Amino acid sequence: MSLTPTNSPAALGAAVLAARNKLGLTQSQLALAAGVGVRFIVELEAGKPTVRLETLLKVLHALGGKLAVEGLG
Repeated sequence: MSLTPTNSPAALGAAVLAARNKLGLTQSQLALAAGVGVRFIVELEAGKPTVRLETLLKVLHALGGKLAVEGLG
């Protein structure tokens, strides 16, 4: 299991883009797999600072990833 540190919306968007490309998916294919709109994928990959957490989790799940939080305990 590899970890991808992300401390900004831009870093998260870049990580999603890299994962999508690694899987050979188009934005449309990822949107369909995640059950979200293509516009959400476009904005997420562009580093939009205001995205809906529930929708983000759907995209991460479709990519085979998950969200982790560290340093709070």
